[in-house]
Amino acid sequence: MKRQPTIGLEIHAELKTQTKMFCDSLNDPEEKHPNANVCPVCAGHPGTLPTINKAAVESVLKVGMALKGDIPQFSKFDRKNYFYPDLPKGYQISQYDLPLIFGGVLNGVRLRRIHLEEDTGRLIHSEDGKSSFVDYNRAGVPLMELVTEPDITTADQAVEFAKELQLILRYLGVSDADMEKGQMRVEANVSVSADNVLGTKVEVKNINSFKAVHDAIEFEIKRQEEVLSSGGKIVQETRGWDDAKHKTVSQRIKEEAHDYRYFPEPDLPPLDLSKFDLAAIKVAVPELPKEKRLRFGKEYALKPEQAEVACRDRAVAEYFEEAASELKSEDARADFQLLYNYLTSDLFGLMAETGAAIGDIKIDPENFADLVILASGGKISSRTAKDILRKMLETGMDPNDIVKRENLGQISDESALEQTVASILEKHSAAVADFKKGKESALQFLIGKAMAELKGKGNPKLLQEMFIRKIS
Repeated sequence: MKRQPTIGLEIHAELKTQTKMFCDSLNDPEEKHPNANVCPVCAGHPGTLPTINKAAVESVLKVGMALKGDIPQFSKFDRKNYFYPDLPKGYQISQYDLPLIFGGVLNGVRLRRIHLEEDTGRLIHSEDGKSSFVDYNRAGVPLMELVTEPDITTADQAVEFAKELQLILRYLGVSDADMEKGQMRVEANVSVSADNVLGTKVEVKNINSFKAVHDAIEFEIKRQEEVLSSGGKIVQETRGWDDAKHKTVSQRIKEEAHDYRYFPEPDLPPLDLSKFDLAAIKVAVPELPKEKRLRFGKEYALKPEQAEVACRDRAVAEYFEEAASELKSEDARADFQLLYNYLTSDLFGLMAETGAAIGDIKIDPENFADLVILASGGKISSRTAKDILRKMLETGMDPNDIVKRENLGQISDESALEQTVASILEKHSAAVADFKKGKESALQFLIGKAMAELKGKGNPKLLQEMFIRKIS
């Protein structure tokens, strides 16, 4: 009997709006004081009336356009009725049969719908396990939910889908989608089919990292296969992922839609989406990661894995492209590979030391390109370039000014290097003998000694040629 895993994802992402979904309480994910951003509306006090956050609706419409979804003329909000301590109203305002987006596709996976709802609060449990507290700061925050069709067949494919969606949300500027902060949560619906007959679906919740997404799906596939192989039956249920025990655990029998007693939200009018400025929203959709990776490969000759790194953060991609544009305008032989290397190795390394993001640094893309021009043109050595880059990060200065001020220009005049080369050959006759015997490392030793004497300002390529010529 041939068994095939079938996986569908439900992904929630908190939206970056100034206020919450149905009230004017602040939407501040960094707020540390419990219940600071709460008002009678999001606290569910009797007699209060919700109002729709237009910016949140526009954010979901933007996501739908980016993912090639269909926007209906009308949408509406519904009440989803269930009780949980972190749900202040005793119900959740969500969407049921008329979401904001129908269909779409991402990474070859079809989307069923994208809808908008309000987030719940957050439970905080005491260390002794005897009591729990509720923080309603998150209650009412705009929450986008994307539901896929069951087109995914492996845990790796599910992770790649979730990572790409996270990146797109960040490119669009609608969500930070930080899984560690709970701004993006993944739920996996997993079943194992037998001979093309779809199996019973199990929903896995509490997945809060990409590693956990992979491990939870892998475990659940294996668990279901073992149950079926032993003659058992899969129960339709909701299971949670226990990261410590590395397994899924049963939480409750899975609810159906009728269990939530959906009905139209009586306090909110239906939405006529044709009244939104859809043309302006479409224009606001930037070039997306997939297209940008392909273009970077063609325009800048980056390998696929390099384009992936360059496009992993929209701000980094824009920085690279601005620097590349400056490089091209100043140097007809623009070395984009060297630009990429200095960015992802040297600059990223310095940023990691300080914990700075690309948007925080003092080095503008034009000056960064100028540094690459100095290095590629042989005016400074690679070692000097690294030192100058650190000074640029500290001061924001133009690299040309640093070179002039500190006299760091590379010596590429053979006559200026003659005396140093002769001195090194005289002092290190043993290394000369070793090189004559075929030891290439001896040549690098001699070049290194010369560079040290020249305080890093010698042209290493020219020094190499001169040493070989004089030893030969």
